[in-house]
Amino acid sequence: MSDPTMSSMVTTPRAEQPTAPGATAPTDAGLPENQQADKPRGLLGDAWRDLRRKPLFWISSFFIVLFLVMAAFPSLFTSADPDYGTLSRSRVGPSADAWFGYDVQGRDVYARVIYGARASIMVAVLSTLGTVLIGGLVGVIAGFRGGWFDAVLSRIADIFFGLPFVLGAIVILFTFNPPGANRGEFEIIMLVVASLILLSWPVSMRIMRSSVLATKEADYIVAARALGASNLRIVFKHLIPNCLAPLLVYSTILVGSFIGAEATLSFLGVGLQSPVVSWGVMINESQNYIRVSLYLLLFPAAFLVTAVLSFVMLGEAVREALDPKMR
Repeated sequence: MSDPTMSSMVTTPRAEQPTAPGATAPTDAGLPENQQADKPRGLLGDAWRDLRRKPLFWISSFFIVLFLVMAAFPSLFTSADPDYGTLSRSRVGPSADAWFGYDVQGRDVYARVIYGARASIMVAVLSTLGTVLIGGLVGVIAGFRGGWFDAVLSRIADIFFGLPFVLGAIVILFTFNPPGANRGEFEIIMLVVASLILLSWPVSMRIMRSSVLATKEADYIVAARALGASNLRIVFKHLIPNCLAPLLVYSTILVGSFIGAEATLSFLGVGLQSPVVSWGVMINESQNYIRVSLYLLLFPAAFLVTAVLSFVMLGEAVREALDPKMR
């Protein structure tokens, strides 16, 4: 005999209601956003979802795009020649004719600030690309191979890492670009880029090496190796895509750091030099007239600080979006 209390607890499945011809099945489109089924997203999808909610990301992106357009198309912002000057308007202050005034040689400071973005950003971007590519490649090789190969590459990186950055750059630039050397704009820019890459790649190498060491024993790497995947396929298909996040954050911040480094070297007289127009060169030219013509320093320094802060803030926003612990 069955227990009536138990039989009352048994529920019968509800019969499915037939759907009328031409009618669609009910969906969750009318539900609130927090009740709808989330679609699967990858790391970049989650990062973009977090980034677009941050005002800091949009503010920094706006200034970065503005500086990039300024560097690529300076004629959109001014029609004046940055190299044309006349002594009759030497150190004339800001006015309606020249918003930022004129420098010692009577050149339009506003036009020079606009055109100066090209050299400063070009040095920073090229140096960042070279640093990330060289350091990242060495880090992948060292972390994946391991053993004595890793030890040798790490000791070489320690040698470069121990060199003082500013002192090393001064020695390199004074050796290959001594005062009085008649070099073109492109040669001067590439010398500065090469010195920055030579002194900065060990940091990228360490970041990439640590990411590879933490990832190469993951289950999907072991499974790919068990299925017969070659080392080349494992590195380019699995390791590098899953180890790029820390290097991407570092490279974003590095662009701003290199803009400041170029200005520092140019201010010391060993970085970019005339006839190259850059923010650092303008700051160097204004140091003797700070007390009487402060605007010669103020405007290029303001653009320089804004550019550095924009890239640093963007890097911080990207770091918070890519780091699961920061969410």
